[in-house]
Amino acid sequence: MATKSRPTVSIIGAGRLGTALGLALAQCGYVIEAVAALHKSHARRAARIIPTQPLALSSVELDRLPASRLFIISTPDDSIEEAASGIAALMKEKGAGRVALHTSGALSSEVLRSLKDTGFRTGSMHPLVAVSEASAGAESLRRAFFCIEGEPAALSAARRIVRDLGARAFSINTAEKALYHAAAVTSSGHMVALFDIAREMLMRCGLKEKDARAILMPLIESTLDNLKEQEPSKALTGTFARADVETVRRHLKAIRQEEMPYALAAYTLLGKRSLQLAKKRGANREALAAILKALNDAGEEN
Repeated sequence: MATKSRPTVSIIGAGRLGTALGLALAQCGYVIEAVAALHKSHARRAARIIPTQPLALSSVELDRLPASRLFIISTPDDSIEEAASGIAALMKEKGAGRVALHTSGALSSEVLRSLKDTGFRTGSMHPLVAVSEASAGAESLRRAFFCIEGEPAALSAARRIVRDLGARAFSINTAEKALYHAAAVTSSGHMVALFDIAREMLMRCGLKEKDARAILMPLIESTLDNLKEQEPSKALTGTFARADVETVRRHLKAIRQEEMPYALAAYTLLGKRSLQLAKKRGANREALAAILKALNDAGEEN
């Protein structure tokens, strides 16, 4: 049985996040009663590593779901509404007093409307952390910030979960959920894409892929360390911080010669943002204007 202060939990969606969350919650004393996934093999794989030995169900076996006090839906975004409707149909007489949370960053609690109509208190709880593997992800969740929103009772349940994990929570307006998630994608997924561009550029210099990744990592880590301690304008270093006009021109020429359109687009777009940061640092205005012209000219050619 669950501890007196913690609700029993069923998790719908046994991907990396759902599994990591189930594992992390079980380690904090929550009893995970069931794990459901589209394919039963995925549910079984998740159930094997969650110490409370939850029931493993496929998506066509939701009628076997226990009447847990808390349901966490961690399916892909496009499946959340369907999953919620399925649970609502099964528990239309049992929803009162229960809580349903989904883990989508882009969708608000409104997508759980069918559950709300059956008496569930609904909300969302999205961890700002990259989970690529369940066991390591469970540890990462303990250090994460969680964005939570929804009805008061659901917010209370989400805050308790975050607190029990040892993580931290913040709230936003429901209407701003998509913009919030775009910020998360920009700082994580797009960072990976940017890294991939830089890796490719080094490989064009003759380095092996493995070496290119290894060479870039200390630079990225030192930049992250700077960002932990300083605002972006002060953390900015290098060519744009110094307003080195000729260096920027050499960069643009080299990228064009290698015919790397994504690298050129990223360099020019992010370079313009870097100019704004350099301006805050008090860099030479004439030099910044010359760099902006070079970036605009390169953008027109791309």
